Amino acid sequence: MINKALCLDPQDNVGVALTDLKAGESFELNGYKGLISSDVSAKHKFALYDFSAGEDILMYGTIVGESTQNIKLGEPITLANIKHKIREFKEVKSSYEWKKPDVNRWENKTFLGYQRADGQVGTANYWIVLPMVFCENTNVKLLQDAFEKALGFGVVNPYEMQVRSLVASYQKEKFTESLSEEYAMPESKVFDNIDGIRFLTHSGGCGGTRRDSETLCNLLAGYINHPNVAGATVLSLGCQNAEVSTLLARLDQIQKGSAKPVVICEQQQEGTTDKLIQKAIRETFAGLVEANKISRTEAPLSKLVIGLECGGSDGFSGISANPTLGQVSDLVVALGGAAILSEFPELCGAEQPLIDRCVTSEVAQKFIRLMDEYAKAAENVGSGFDMNPSPGNIKDGLLTDAIKSCGAAKKGGTAPVSDVLDYTEYIKTPGLNLLCTPGNDVESTTGLAGSGANIILFSTGLGTPTGNPVCPVIKVATNDKLASRMPDIIDFNTGGIISGEETIESSGDKLLNLIIQVASGKVTTKADEKKNYDFIPWKRGVSL
Repeated sequence: MINKALCLDPQDNVGVALTDLKAGESFELNGYKGLISSDVSAKHKFALYDFSAGEDILMYGTIVGESTQNIKLGEPITLANIKHKIREFKEVKSSYEWKKPDVNRWENKTFLGYQRADGQVGTANYWIVLPMVFCENTNVKLLQDAFEKALGFGVVNPYEMQVRSLVASYQKEKFTESLSEEYAMPESKVFDNIDGIRFLTHSGGCGGTRRDSETLCNLLAGYINHPNVAGATVLSLGCQNAEVSTLLARLDQIQKGSAKPVVICEQQQEGTTDKLIQKAIRETFAGLVEANKISRTEAPLSKLVIGLECGGSDGFSGISANPTLGQVSDLVVALGGAAILSEFPELCGAEQPLIDRCVTSEVAQKFIRLMDEYAKAAENVGSGFDMNPSPGNIKDGLLTDAIKSCGAAKKGGTAPVSDVLDYTEYIKTPGLNLLCTPGNDVESTTGLAGSGANIILFSTGLGTPTGNPVCPVIKVATNDKLASRMPDIIDFNTGGIISGEETIESSGDKLLNLIIQVASGKVTTKADEKKNYDFIPWKRGVSL
């Protein structure tokens, strides 16, 4: 029998509809029973008893809202009858004891990765081309056009044929389906051990604050230091705030072992665009020849660094996909690996449990400071964490930021918090790390890769094509309908947890097996298939 509703914690006073509930249907949850007073859509919540105005709404065992009026037993919880509210948080002395999951079956498992001189292991082998300033974006695109097809990394746009057909019809000419040699599919790859050249562009580097430029340099250094990157070509104009010297100084701080090859091309020094591009091509090709000399070898799962992200979330995110990501996070941490939980605005309301899990007072204090600074920065621009849920989130049951956050925090599993990273800080400690990023999907995934995640797990209930230039992004659906409706962007489905066909543990095992396949280069993510190489640096204090 399929459960129609559930409670997420014994302390909760609202139920979650797993399927559409009709008025008059009976329920019995958490010791409460009654009738649904009016229709409740799947993913939405309903009152387990009669609420008076001003009462706390409890989900996940904590405060996620407050009733603004009387709410009858069985009545839907909506924005018309509740508002955002969270539990106050502070550092308290606690002795958190973690019950590690059983990882015996995983201890001898390996993945095929690229061993780097600094001890990191890549799940891919890329060369990256990036600009120090937006003025060089056009030249990055010129290099992309020159390299991709010639080296066998280009693809024919499948929609080009449709446009050409429409052009032929408009010009009243006969259209032929055969592609000319100019549009033919590229030949096989020139470099067998290189997974691609990734070309990054952005809108920063000059004209903003000096802090933004310094942050951009730190982020780009993280990308060059990334385990999936063999080397980089850097295009600079020469007069921008984001100076090459700042980038190289940051890279020197975080690099261990042998320095990676970095080709620097400065346009104002080279002179003409032609000279700049020719130098970039010549030296990049030489770098590719060297990068191709490394091949995949076996690596333990302790070399995995899992980025944890969600986007296009729904009312099932905190029940199916996010707990599955949390299960995988716990398995990887128990094996000696690392996981990075991002999106600080989406931890609003879940702070105290995370604080209680911090391994030291210093780690807890850093988390509290970053959360407070971020919240104040948002308020200073006329916003706040309570404004975080998007219209799509709200429509699918995530009414307040606290409801969304407590479900989002499930991605971090139950492991102790070993470290807290500010934006662009590179990971240095195994275990569960918290990374200060916005809730904006692409800004956050950009930050996860910049801090060293070599695989990103991305849960979604509504669907999103988000990917990353240097880090495979595995898209995890919360429900069967999404997985069926958008199979071209979904890599893994946790909908069986909602239907009762799967458990969080069994789903986590299957997802970890998929991670091993992706990390070994045997399975390509849907985001990589569609070239969703999204890269947006964060300007502090602007995004939620």
